Amino acid sequence: MQQLLIIGCGTVGRRVAALALAQGMSVSTLNRGEAPLDGVRHHSGNLDEPETLAGLPTRGAGVIYLAPPPGGGHEDTRMRNFLAGIGAGEEPAKVVYISTSGVYGGGSEVVTEETEPDPQTARGKRRLHAERLLQAWGRERGVPVVVLRVTAIYAADRLPVTQLTTGQPVLREEEALPSNRIHADDLSRICLAALERGEDGAVFNVSDGAPSTMTAYFNAAADKLGLPRPRQVTMAEARQLMTPLMISYFSEGRVVDSSKMLKDLGITLLYPNLETGLKG
Repeated sequence: MQQLLIIGCGTVGRRVAALALAQGMSVSTLNRGEAPLDGVRHHSGNLDEPETLAGLPTRGAGVIYLAPPPGGGHEDTRMRNFLAGIGAGEEPAKVVYISTSGVYGGGSEVVTEETEPDPQTARGKRRLHAERLLQAWGRERGVPVVVLRVTAIYAADRLPVTQLTTGQPVLREEEALPSNRIHADDLSRICLAALERGEDGAVFNVSDGAPSTMTAYFNAAADKLGLPRPRQVTMAEARQLMTPLMISYFSEGRVVDSSKMLKDLGITLLYPNLETGLKG
């Protein structure tokens, strides 16, 4: 697959584009701003404004869809707008959708791709809506679809600097639930592997397989940045001090089994745990 279209080109999208260019692929990108890097064919558009999506080079291309849903409701209207803009005869060769492990909901059990989705938050429900919308569209239009249920993404340029420098607290380690991560460099490689080797209808959990708590992550990030570790509070205190979004992150816990991804996509992680990822 020599034609690649990246929808939503931020921290991960830029990495995917750079890898694809290095492999000799022709890369097109879509976001609301300027071209994310040299060498790509860039389209400035807004997934909330369907009229700006005309002329995207979807025909025969591999699409990696990285754009997040809008901020409200239980549906991903951006995904709907993107799919509605693909005319007959303009179908891509395959679509890889970057979803979230948040579709599994809370609890602290081990989840595999066979675990039934049960999102407890609006953001998780929006992601599951996007998955199902895309899968139904793919079946109708004969386009293979692969879903990546991605855990928290981190990298040297994607650390919680604002939270650490503004004194925002974290949950007491004793109350913190297990969480999972993946380095942005590894995720970019996984995206391209899914495009190349993922079969139609496949769902893959994406994690480094080394779960820890969000509190441990914030402490490690603070150490990496040379900042004081954040203050720890009880859940009762957190509900008074944290934003609803942060409460939702700390309230959901799970251990994500990513063995299927490693086996079926032939991935060897560059950063198999947080310690190696923060050293890189």
